[in-house]
Amino acid sequence: MVVTPWEVSGSIDYDRLIKMFGVSRIPQSVKDEVHNISGERSFFLNRDIYFAHRDFDLALQEYKKGEGFYLYMGRGPSGPMHIGHLMPFIFTKWLQEKFNVNLYIQVTDDEKFMFKSSAEMSSIDKFANENILDLAAVGFDPDKTFIFKDTDYIANIYRMVIKIAKKTTFSTVKAVFGFTPSTNTGMIFFPAIEIVPTMFEKSRCVIPSPIDQDPYWRVERHSRWDGL
Repeated sequence: MVVTPWEVSGSIDYDRLIKMFGVSRIPQSVKDEVHNISGERSFFLNRDIYFAHRDFDLALQEYKKGEGFYLYMGRGPSGPMHIGHLMPFIFTKWLQEKFNVNLYIQVTDDEKFMFKSSAEMSSIDKFANENILDLAAVGFDPDKTFIFKDTDYIANIYRMVIKIAKKTTFSTVKAVFGFTPSTNTGMIFFPAIEIVPTMFEKSRCVIPSPIDQDPYWRVERHSRWDGL
């Protein structure tokens, strides 16, 4: 079993995956709370398509107190999108509608360029633009949704990126991602970029992402962000 931000292969043992990633199965009490607040049950939760979480219960508690939360998702433009890619975004749309919250979608064209030595920016640009159109077609609330491509938007977030990078050590990202001396410095730096959208608003950030992306936010929790 291999589950990383760049590869998912083998026979997936979900119980082992939950233990390894330090998350918890979504209990019935959380599913019921989502239903009570939203007025509707989601088959993504009822059928355990979304099977694990980290602090989603706290986000629901804060939402009930009027503190709210916002959503963050991402898309790596490695090729055309298929139904498997769209499923998390369909659930994200459901959450946005039922909770009436903001959503930020990060298109990580920079990561895709840096990860593969053979990648060409022209191809990634093409896929990124096509993927953005596919995402827009999901039907998110245009007044509460912001889709941005890293290479286009980097100037707006770079101050936050370098503050995060300054507080993130190489030993941390090496331990989490398995980086080696041959890993290019772009990939070593990239976690700071993917962490940034979790800090776009003061309220809690809810990320309905597949579990393979969780290591990025484990890096965030490992580091200290006081004064960011």
